[in-house]
Amino acid sequence: MIRWSQQCIPTLKESPQDAEIPSHQLMLRAGLIRKLAGGLYTFLPMGLRALRNVERVVREEMDRAGALEILMPALHPRDIWDRTGRYDVLSDVMFKIKDRQQRELVLGPTHEEIVTDLVAREISSYRQLPKNFYQIQTKFRDEIRPRFGLMRAKEFIMKDAYSFDVSSEVADVSYQAMYDAYVRIFSRCGLRTKIVEADTGAMGGQSSHEFMVLADSGEDGIVECESCSYAANLERAETGDMPPLVFDDADKTLEVVDTPNARTIAEVAAFFDTTPAQMVKTLVYIADDQPVVVLLPGDRDVNEIKLARVLGASELNMADDAQVGKITGAPTGFAGPVGLKNVRLIADRKLAGCCGAITGANEVDKHLIHFDLARDVGDVELADLSFAREGDPCPRCGETLHEKRGIEVGHVFKLGTKYSEKLGALYLDESGKQHPAVMGCYGIGVTRTLQAIIEQRHDEHGIIWPASVAPYPVEILVISAKHEPSVALAEKLAIELEAIGIQVLIDDRDERPGFKFKDADLLGLPVRISVGEKSLARGVVEVKSRATGEMTEHAPEAVLEVVQALVEEAV
Repeated sequence: MIRWSQQCIPTLKESPQDAEIPSHQLMLRAGLIRKLAGGLYTFLPMGLRALRNVERVVREEMDRAGALEILMPALHPRDIWDRTGRYDVLSDVMFKIKDRQQRELVLGPTHEEIVTDLVAREISSYRQLPKNFYQIQTKFRDEIRPRFGLMRAKEFIMKDAYSFDVSSEVADVSYQAMYDAYVRIFSRCGLRTKIVEADTGAMGGQSSHEFMVLADSGEDGIVECESCSYAANLERAETGDMPPLVFDDADKTLEVVDTPNARTIAEVAAFFDTTPAQMVKTLVYIADDQPVVVLLPGDRDVNEIKLARVLGASELNMADDAQVGKITGAPTGFAGPVGLKNVRLIADRKLAGCCGAITGANEVDKHLIHFDLARDVGDVELADLSFAREGDPCPRCGETLHEKRGIEVGHVFKLGTKYSEKLGALYLDESGKQHPAVMGCYGIGVTRTLQAIIEQRHDEHGIIWPASVAPYPVEILVISAKHEPSVALAEKLAIELEAIGIQVLIDDRDERPGFKFKDADLLGLPVRISVGEKSLARGVVEVKSRATGEMTEHAPEAVLEVVQALVEEAV
């Protein structure tokens, strides 16, 4: 048994000012963590116990799925990142150092390169595949703005796994095994997750899914359809077909209107006493050194990830004022699609059939009204280029999409052969022919998962731990540390509970009962047993479920069975 008086559980009455979301506030107030500097935290004993429990759940399910645990270095030579081209891609978030021989090293933000190099050295035959290696290890990322405690930190613990297979078909089996393992992991951790389609980003590859914990404080936006299974993060989300944007009769002639001092979408909409939806926004990009003009409804924002994917561009940047002037003949803010020559023009497909709109005239202080995309521009390339949002039609069933916020706790990727080709992770097939291994990678933010549990499971009094990851499943609260029969019974119950595998924290502090009850709710262990002089006089102790708040009284000899059942229910 562990006594509170001998522990380090420095609870706080008030939330620190820099703690913005409930889970961050509660981790500090309950004495789980302490801040060292921006994005850097020390785990105190209760927080570390909970973290180790999350790791245990992750490790058990990885082992169950057939993954093999390894441990790779956190310090990487730069050249291996140069070989895949990701040193430049991830340069902004990498911590970089030099050793005494002036060799460049980085602290690993992820380990695709390192594990692929390992496989390239150790595996050469199809007989050695499939393989799935995983580790639970510290990662380092130089976040521009660390915030929300463990949610966006510079140093964090991650479980990363990497599968290697002989074909895409077999790789799909490995992917599904990890997908299913993630479902079990988050369920065992007491989390309700939403699985969404996601962009592969800097990881590359063919497709991916994110495991999101829905929370108002989440940094990630997602859309979901409540009528079918479709869900995606905003970087990936598509929309179904929408009615054409028709604002006036199609036969009205295109007309130039003076719009002095009206440059932005909002200013032009105000000038014409209309809404931004009637505007056609004209944006100029430079994609792999080639100019591209992009058209969107004025009330939509371009999704640059979608745009880069459609263009097949590895580098995409907004054109500067000089480039805009050279391409359109007009300053930024007055660009429009009519009359543009020798430049690729691509429109968001929500503009299909658009007429009666307002757009730039490629002249200072002038705009065009009665704009008809098909008539005034002609045959134009259409693609899904804007962010999906609340109220858009679902791309699968056409029903309404709803926008929500989420915390990403897990991500699974189908990588294909991007890394194995560049780093030489090759195998010989039955006929002696060489092929690159087909890869998948699978990440869980372990420290982020811990905080996400608290973000989703708390009330106005404190944390509500599931028994699977709670620092201790049971707290025995001695109402008066000076009442010897209460202390004796508390210790007896603790010994009996630990004999059946239930660990116990005894609050034996010489403090006021109200203070101890508040700390108990703040720390949020699943079951509390209160032992006091008055209840013992009636031959009972009080048992409370933290999740339901239900309090019952039981004879001491009946407590073990009651508590064991409550712990099993505390999921």
